[in-house]
Amino acid sequence: MKKGELIAEFAKRTEMSGAAANDAVNTIIEIITERLKKGDTVGITGFGTFSVTKRAARKGRNPATGEAIKIAASKTPRFSAGATLKAAVNPKKKKAA
Repeated sequence: MKKGELIAEFAKRTEMSGAAANDAVNTIIEIITERLKKGDTVGITGFGTFSVTKRAARKGRNPATGEAIKIAASKTPRFSAGATLKAAVNPKKKKAA
């Protein structure tokens, strides 16, 4: 599902106009992004948690030349699925008798 499809589905389910749904989805994305930029964690109960993790500087190799390169330290966003989302994706199977 792409962002446009998500907006269309959101508009349909909430009976909002496409423009209002677009604004709502974009606002949610902006809020999450702003909070992550500040270093905060964003938890949505039953869905999951967005957070930022730090990657240490490390050595790597250029795959084209094999030359050793330095990879700078960086921050990366991370998402950890909540229990409800995990259960929805991996429903329990009934045991055979």
